[in-house]
Amino acid sequence: MRVVIVGAGQVGSSIAADLADTHEVIVVDCDPERVEELNYSLDVLGVTGDGTSVGTLEEAGIEDVDMVIASTDNDETNIVVCSTAKAVSDAFTIARVKNTEYLRTWERSKRAFGVDFMVCTNLLAAESIVRMIGLPAARDVDPFAGGQVQMAEFEVDADSPVADQTVAEADRFDSLTFVAILRNGCVEIVRGDTVIKPKDRVVVIGSPGSVQEFARSVAPEESPGTAEEVVVVGGSEIGYHVARLLEDRGFQPRLIERDGDRARDLAERLPKTVVMESDATDIEFLEREHVGDADVVVSALDSDEKNLLVSLLAERMGVERTIAIIDTAEYVDLFETVGVDVGVSPRGVVAEEISRFTQEGDAENVALIESDKAEVLEIEVDAESILAGRPIQESTSDLPESVVIGAITRDREFITPRGDTVVEVGDHVVVFAGIDVVDEVTARL
Repeated sequence: MRVVIVGAGQVGSSIAADLADTHEVIVVDCDPERVEELNYSLDVLGVTGDGTSVGTLEEAGIEDVDMVIASTDNDETNIVVCSTAKAVSDAFTIARVKNTEYLRTWERSKRAFGVDFMVCTNLLAAESIVRMIGLPAARDVDPFAGGQVQMAEFEVDADSPVADQTVAEADRFDSLTFVAILRNGCVEIVRGDTVIKPKDRVVVIGSPGSVQEFARSVAPEESPGTAEEVVVVGGSEIGYHVARLLEDRGFQPRLIERDGDRARDLAERLPKTVVMESDATDIEFLEREHVGDADVVVSALDSDEKNLLVSLLAERMGVERTIAIIDTAEYVDLFETVGVDVGVSPRGVVAEEISRFTQEGDAENVALIESDKAEVLEIEVDAESILAGRPIQESTSDLPESVVIGAITRDREFITPRGDTVVEVGDHVVVFAGIDVVDEVTARL
């Protein structure tokens, strides 16, 4: 597939890196130095120019392109890129936007603006945060099979009850499958005798109930559903959407916003949220409002440095868990090292969503593990599948070792995969696969 990516910033570069190995990628950007850098670092063709210009798109070979991804930092530019591409080609267009109003308009009239698929940075980041709030110790949560299956990634602390246990000892759940451990930057497929060590990230797939039960065993002091007190710091679009989504889930969050006009606007739009007008770095205010008693503090201010400061203050005051918006994706690991519990990069989230969409192939749904180390795929089994009509133990012996069947749904019923489970045509199978065997897995399943 030939793909044109307009915008070579963090999002565009990340998407290009994900696609370069399996697709012919052309990157368009106004910055010649950035284009030259990508030419050398990735196996892509670089074109210097304005992506909204027909001439630039023609230089990129728009007539023969299968997909155009508009990923600049300007919503209007991305929409115009897609509209221009549609006017001169049959390419499938994807636009990245921050403003949810554009998303709402597009959803009401699919293919509005000449956009075939639209992703909203702010909304995706907020949804990711809210999913994690519901599960203690979770670093990532993705739904599959219409919500009947969850994939979750948990970090194990030294004082966790499952630390230093084998997988067999930790596996006390009927509808849960341990699939992998992320350790020292590597992915390890687990076996019954695999020991779960402190600082490991454990990846599990199962029913939502079993995933919540496992969350309790990882961090019993932070059981799912006990995060009753959530404080959102910053009334940005992401902060607003976090509070709104929490309201939808029955929470009554508190939100701190410094700007008076913005605070009043948010108070009108968020009827179940207590909106407080104040500077979130004012320690006296934080102590007076007992922010230290919160279960979770989400920092959604307008700079990475402020979000780091607020998270460290919250942790020092006794907050159980801090989640910080980090605009610069490269800072995520650093901020988590110095004390932020979970860092969320909106640009990283949207880059992953676009990469996921472009890589799905025959998969119904895809989640990326650690951006590029492994994938979790939902696949509907057809008659040609290597799984069809065979017990799992027999069929998986013909697949690479880095493949694990995590869950099965049949007629909207959850089935826990075991060695003697026979997979039927029409089943939805959720599979964990190392990144180096994903193409083989999707072809054979």
